[in-house]
Parts: sequence; C-alpha cells; structure tokens
Amino acid sequence: MEDWTGILRLNAEERSGKTVARNVYFQGAFKVMRPVYHDDSGQACYYILNPGGGYLDGDRYQMQVSLEEGARMTLTTQSATKIYKTPKKPAYQEIEIWLKNGSYLEYITDPIIGYKDARYKQKTVIRMDKGANLLYSEIITSGWSPDGVQFSYDLLQLTNEIYVDGELAVYDHIKLNPAAQHMSSLGIMEGYSHLGSMIVISEQVNQDFLDRLYHEIYEDTQEYRIGLSLLPVSGLIVRVLANSTQTIERIYAQCHRLINQSFFNTTPSFLRKY
Repeated sequence: MEDWTGILRLNAEERSGKTVARNVYFQGAFKVMRPVYHDDSGQACYYILNPGGGYLDGDRYQMQVSLEEGARMTLTTQSATKIYKTPKKPAYQEIEIWLKNGSYLEYITDPIIGYKDARYKQKTVIRMDKGANLLYSEIITSGWSPDGVQFSYDLLQLTNEIYVDGELAVYDHIKLNPAAQHMSSLGIMEGYSHLGSMIVISEQVNQDFLDRLYHEIYEDTQEYRIGLSLLPVSGLIVRVLANSTQTIERIYAQCHRLINQSFFNTTPSFLRKY
C-alpha cells in the first residue's frame, strides 16, 4: 500500500429520499465532518478537513468518492488548499469519483493557493454512468510572497479525466509553470491572477442552456474574462480569469443557482465556512 499523508473514502446512497453514507473512512491528515442537510431535499453536504493546515514537501493525498443511484451530495472543503514550499518533491493529490445513474455530485472547493517555491500536482478521474449529474469547480491562485512577486510558486498542475459509460469524454489539463511561461501572455493568465474552472455534465445541458447561462453571467467589464464551451458529451465548461477569489465565486454562484433551478427546481445552499 502506498504511503499517503491523508486518505478519505466516502460512499453514499439514497434511502427513503435522503442521501446517507454507506461507508466512510479517513486516515491521517484528511477528515470529513458529519453530513449537514441544508434543506428538506435530502441532499447531504460533507465538509473535508485538513487538520495539518496546508500541503508540504512530498505530501500525498488520496480521496475516493462514490454515489449510488439517486444519491445527491455536495462535497466541499472547509478552507483553501494551501501549498507551501516543496524543495524536494511536489505535493500530490489523487481524486477518484464514481457516479451512478441518477446521482448528482456538487464538488465545490475553496481555492488552491500556491505559495513561494510551491509545486503541486493533482489528478482527478471521474467515472459516470450516463444519466448521472456533475458540477465540479476549482479556483487557482498564487499566495503571498515576501518579495511581492505575484506568481512565486514553481508549478500548479491539475489534470481532469471524465469518463461517461466507460469512454473518455473530457480531458482537461491545466499547467501553470511561472519559470517557463510568461504568465501575462495570451492563453495563460492574460494579466489576471486567478483562474476558475467549472465543469457541468448532465443530459439537460444543450446549446439553449449554454446561451441562457451566458446571458445570466455576462457583463461588459474588464474585471474578469469568461469563456463558455459545450463538451463532446452533454455538458459544458466555464473558465474565468479574474483578480480575486470573490469575483469568481460570485460568477460561479450565479451558474450554480441557474443549474439547480433549471435541472432540479432547487436553490443551492449557502456553504458557510465561518
């Protein structure tokens, strides 16, 4: 068995209209709180905790989450994922998610923050049945550095693979390497400091819904830039470049609200973190 700094395994199912855990296991520097039910929809909300406060040199984390048919879950972090100096080995996180038909997972994390001389790699593999629903979002930003340099981390690399009915449907690779890239250039950060990605997969996503979402979130402003694209399967991706976490979170909250209202006739809960 590999040496993991933290392990989290969570399997949930639907029972009498309520999502409950079938199995929960955590070890080391990964923990999960007892579920919170924000409303009467039966959707469970789990908060992931990292008692260590941040990811250090050579840290390795593994998370495995599975939802049975009809289960609905919000999975979120309690605070930002802070990546500190990693002089010898990058910090690494591996995420595996399985979604059965009719299930719905909202995986909404706080920002990944790369501090000075930080290196971090993350691999996420999601396996979905056709008919499952997914909302996956993440934000990347750089942390404070003593010399005031904006992009002082060495590497932030995130890879997402999404399989639908066993076939690779989405491959998304973000690699930010300030030592080798001009971070303000076209196609990289373009003068912004924060990058947000939201992936939505559902059989209810189509061009009409993409157009509605665009009109919901578009503003004629230089505060941020937005790009929306349909995926090869019934889904879409929203990219946002901005200069603050709050700006991206506000845009994604608008997306989240429209998705839940349109697909499930529900209103997203406020994920209080204080």
